[in-house]
Amino acid sequence: MSARTTQRAIGWLALYLLLVLAPVLLLADAARTPGRGFAWDFSMALGYVALAMFTLQWVLIARFKRATAPFGIDIVYYFHRYLAVVALALVVVHVALIAVVHPQALGSADPRSATAHMSAGRAAVALLVVVTLWALLRQRLGGDYDRWRIAHALLSALALAAAFWHLFGSGHYLDAPWKRALWVAYALAWVALLLYVRALHPWAIARAPWRVREVRPERGRVCTLVLEREDGHALAFEPGQFAWLTLRASPFAMREHPFSIASSAADGRRVELSIKALGDFSTGVRDVPPGERAWLDAPYGHFSVDRHPAAEGYVFVAGGIGIAPMMSMLRTLADRGDRRPLLLIYGNRAWERVAFREELEQLAKRLDLKVVHTLIEPPPGWTGERGLVTRELLARHLPPAAALARREFFVCGPTAMTLAVERALGTLGVPAERVHNELFDWV
Repeated sequence: MSARTTQRAIGWLALYLLLVLAPVLLLADAARTPGRGFAWDFSMALGYVALAMFTLQWVLIARFKRATAPFGIDIVYYFHRYLAVVALALVVVHVALIAVVHPQALGSADPRSATAHMSAGRAAVALLVVVTLWALLRQRLGGDYDRWRIAHALLSALALAAAFWHLFGSGHYLDAPWKRALWVAYALAWVALLLYVRALHPWAIARAPWRVREVRPERGRVCTLVLEREDGHALAFEPGQFAWLTLRASPFAMREHPFSIASSAADGRRVELSIKALGDFSTGVRDVPPGERAWLDAPYGHFSVDRHPAAEGYVFVAGGIGIAPMMSMLRTLADRGDRRPLLLIYGNRAWERVAFREELEQLAKRLDLKVVHTLIEPPPGWTGERGLVTRELLARHLPPAAALARREFFVCGPTAMTLAVERALGTLGVPAERVHNELFDWV
């Protein structure tokens, strides 16, 4: 990460902390609420922080490119996921402290006799528990991803609306108009974000439709979707970035899926997305007829050679469909006539499943590229590398130690592989700031 990127990242993190803590800093009075003490005040502070955090969760999923650029959108989505756990924990402590130090403040749990704002608070807590746990356990529980996304968004919106109702109804520390105005601003900002994420942004995408020109089968249950924009305009993107794809649905339907762009950035008039059949949506892509309309929200991501220049060349480590962004970078470098040394280490289960293997042979002739295949189930007579991408395998093929610190490394594949390769590179002396990854399991 460059110094400028680091500064931007620190700036965005500082702004996030300011927005989370502002309600506490501005609403807390020097004098505590009479007769209730520190535990009560601390509980209220936790509630304010949690509500601010849940409000800002909508900022993290809004895909603001300027805000996500220093981190990568995959990291921002991980941030979104785990901050929800932190915020929920604060809510639980907020309620628990009140139950211990001032239980009568909770009132009746029966909604028929309880005040409306207290019932709204209980509903908000219940909804937040369901939303957070469902998100964390979604992959284990299974089910349709698109339906889960719709339910997640709906329940999250209901939870936040109930939480604001509880806040304004309880009235603690909101005795002055300017204090209430601050929380009104937070609520209005959330409504604006909701409108942007679910209406304005999809509307902008809908105005620039694409057409499927070709569906090309590849090895390893991969097919490549070739798209062209209807108005003939090119998509400006950096090699290695990704797009959100919507097929057979409106951009308003919340049915977009992220896929790496595999085509060369030298010509953005035709965008290729190479997709492996792993679920209902990705399996159905191969049945899409040419001519069908599609929508792209792109480009996103910081996983690109253009963002990490290296005079001494690049090392790519891919596993399975993790080759897709690498193909974009290799194709782009070939189209540019780049002659820097390149090394690709590509792991697969079997030789017949190696996507793009013939094209990689041709790219090796156009580039100063060495391709190393490693197979878990090699065919008879295989003389190449076997098994997973290990430290020992990397050590056999990486350039001399003196050159490692001057190359940039890109790693993409299953999360377990990516993390293992990063650890192995660290033990081989590769500086952490020169290793860049793209993680798959953040959606």
